[in-house]
Amino acid sequence: MLRNDSNILDGCESASIEFAIDALRRDELVAIPTETVYGLAARASSRTAVKKIFELKGRPPSHPLILHIAKTSDLDKWSLNLPPVAKVLTEKYWPGPLTIVVQRNTNVSDEITGGRDTVAIRCPDHKITTDLLMRLNDAIVAPSANRFGKVSPTSAKHVFADLGRDVEIILDGGECTIGLESTIIDCTTTPPQLLRAGAITVDQIQADCAINVALASGESRASGMLEKHYAPNCKVELCKNRALANSRQLELTQLGVKAEVLDFDVDIELFARHLYSRLRDADTRQIEVIIAVTAPMIGIGLAINERLEKAANSH
Repeated sequence: MLRNDSNILDGCESASIEFAIDALRRDELVAIPTETVYGLAARASSRTAVKKIFELKGRPPSHPLILHIAKTSDLDKWSLNLPPVAKVLTEKYWPGPLTIVVQRNTNVSDEITGGRDTVAIRCPDHKITTDLLMRLNDAIVAPSANRFGKVSPTSAKHVFADLGRDVEIILDGGECTIGLESTIIDCTTTPPQLLRAGAITVDQIQADCAINVALASGESRASGMLEKHYAPNCKVELCKNRALANSRQLELTQLGVKAEVLDFDVDIELFARHLYSRLRDADTRQIEVIIAVTAPMIGIGLAINERLEKAANSH
């Protein structure tokens, strides 16, 4: 059950999930797989455990967390006056890579929301984490399982590289199938607002649900809304096409800079799935500059470019 002489456990084994549940009930932190990225989980009903997330990640306490639930019917345990638009979105996309922001009820602590009267909630689409949530009979909060502002993990090995044994257990559920964080829609505004791009796009929501979604306005109030985020150690530069990227790489190489081009051509699903692992690999190989060719501005390409822009802004 134990993998690589570490705290990584095989998440497909029932005993591993029971070990993780026991740790969560003791207010310890557990890393979990989801379809988007690996999360650093704490029991949502424990203020003590939730505070540990901020301490371990180095995350500002004003930056709210996303609450994860096992099934759509659990929404009533944590939300208040659920608007019709939220019901439509959850019926269509849950379980899946969509987070909704709604009014919180008294079960949600200030530690989770940064003192706001709203809470972000999602229902992940991963068998291991769904099984854990059902057995735990509680919600969890689970930001990405890495140090704050850095590249999110998409494998158990990434989590161990970042957090090591500072996290009690890492449940290995394989590589994340999507590779980018969930779409966040604020359902408390009219019209609803896109707070973070993800695999579910505003065009898709319009087509599937006939709901118009506006771009975000106002203060940062959800995960990933900061201008600088998702940053590797190397510098990230953006180019519109491969020819410009190759030219820039040559220029940097002639200056003695170790530079590399990151380009997935038009395969945006592959780009999303492997973006973070490629950025991490560049750091491991001590690449100084990654020159990323931006994705086509369609589908999940919008989310890819959002992450790349924030990474580029971090240096």
